Amino acid sequence: MASLPRAAAALARQDCNNGCAAECTTEAGSKEVMGTFKAKDLIITPATILKEKPDPNTLVFGTVFTDHMLTVEWSSEFGWEKPHIKPLENLSLHPGSSALHYAVELFEGLKAFRGVDNKIRLFRPNLNMDRMHRSAVRATLPPSLGVKRPTKALIFVILSPVGPYFSSGTFKPVSLWANPKFVRAWKGGTGDCKMGGNYGSSLFAQCEAMDNACQQVLWLYGEDNQITEVGTMNLFLYWINEDGEEELATPPLDGIILPGVTRHSILDLARKWGEFKVSERHLTMGDLTTALEQDRVREMFGSGTACVVCPVSDILYKGETIHIPTMENGPKLASRILDKLTDIQYGREESDWTIIVS
Repeated sequence: MASLPRAAAALARQDCNNGCAAECTTEAGSKEVMGTFKAKDLIITPATILKEKPDPNTLVFGTVFTDHMLTVEWSSEFGWEKPHIKPLENLSLHPGSSALHYAVELFEGLKAFRGVDNKIRLFRPNLNMDRMHRSAVRATLPPSLGVKRPTKALIFVILSPVGPYFSSGTFKPVSLWANPKFVRAWKGGTGDCKMGGNYGSSLFAQCEAMDNACQQVLWLYGEDNQITEVGTMNLFLYWINEDGEEELATPPLDGIILPGVTRHSILDLARKWGEFKVSERHLTMGDLTTALEQDRVREMFGSGTACVVCPVSDILYKGETIHIPTMENGPKLASRILDKLTDIQYGREESDWTIIVS
């Protein structure tokens, strides 16, 4: 059974009152303390009442949580407090918290896998931490610097055992709803950061997708309807491109695409295999429909931590359903990628992409 720890940083509580130059000070005049926190200072307060372990066959994604959580408090006056593992509890926030009013927050998610050897492995957690740091800088959360940054913040980590991400199963194709009237991200925004505001604002479009009998949103961008992401997943297209080359393509990290860990890993694998062209390039709905008319599309799939790989079967676009022949073609590549990544994650294959923690 895989366990999904979600690290959510910062729940900022107050904004700095004096504008926040790099040498911002507190009301008492003490200089800001950044510092860090260390494992050797960890405080552990075990829960006295433990919940019954859930049936792994009936888990619903993101609804069951473990008995403990990790918290680390930060303030501009004192820096980081000692990390504390304690019983899972509700958070207490001031109603003026900037996390509630201005979405000054971020989150990160990764999985821990129980392998075939019963050891617990994390999959490329350094990439998650790199992305978390970039998001913190963008949100002016510690240790970042910026205008109107918070004076108090909280990192907390909660863990949740998970089953299939999609109700239809772990590797069944999904249908997508593509409508350019909704935009997930834009140039100069925060689409390349893992912030809650990017997700909360997408829910209305997701509801419209479901009202149109589709499972996910295919996010488009620009006058040429660039294909960007699928729901909360990165997108890949395996096809014969305009030059007659066999190619695996995904949109580039141009500021509106989230740099997914699974996306990164798929690109690394495909380039290592060296069997076809691997590109980070812009793709439009026009490119896709033309390729479908010319029978050049082999597979389309999303990728992400929760689902790993998710095939795409249909796209509802401009009132018409466009069929993607992913499943008719195996899907050979998507299946190969899924098998390779899960072999690494569950310890069936040794790899320096995993870290054994237990």
